[in-house]
Amino acid sequence: MAGLGREGTNPDVSLLQDINGLARSAPPWFNRAMEFAGEYGIIIALVLLMLWCCWTVRRLGDERESVSALAALVWTPFAAGAALLVNMPIRDFVERPRPFAEHQGIQVLARGETGFSFVSDHATLAMALGVGLFMAHRRIGFAAIGLALVEGYCRVYLGGHYPTDVVGGFALGTAVTLLFAPLALALLTPPLTALARSRRARRLVRSRRAVARSGRREQDCEQELERHETGLAA
Repeated sequence: MAGLGREGTNPDVSLLQDINGLARSAPPWFNRAMEFAGEYGIIIALVLLMLWCCWTVRRLGDERESVSALAALVWTPFAAGAALLVNMPIRDFVERPRPFAEHQGIQVLARGETGFSFVSDHATLAMALGVGLFMAHRRIGFAAIGLALVEGYCRVYLGGHYPTDVVGGFALGTAVTLLFAPLALALLTPPLTALARSRRARRLVRSRRAVARSGRREQDCEQELERHETGLAA
């Protein structure tokens, strides 16, 4: 299947040339910024979003909601790793060469790229992280998915991948994250719930403020129940 993406009327190649061709007229500093973003920057930003999401979900007042979100967050890096492992045999089976190895005139900004092109590891990793964060926290997840889309654009701009390599990576990262999520959450939720209810270890799962707020809520519920029972007895 090594013939994918050769010259002709292939829209995949045309879109690659349109996007990558923008690098010709772009200033050098912009190309360097795109190179950093496509190779490392966006992945670093996604990791920082994971840390922000962890800080956010630990502060949720509802214990069940907090534990559920944290379980999804814990699953996220494992999902990304699993998606990359699944991609290894796919790349070896398809054997699609890199665009710059197949077409003349490609602006090669992705330095040191080796191996086959389909599916893009960067796109797979970014979307797996984005979908996992969306499962944990909707607003943060939207931002993460947006970053994943930018990552895909960067990979084409740098000349390291065809657009379909990126789309395949998005599909693979999403599929692996969602397909195994029910099993992962079923395994992660019980131990995280036990940690949340442990006096010594619960701060690993929930912040001090969230625990205090939850405790006040439970106390208010108990007082309301007592007043209701007293009213019935009278």
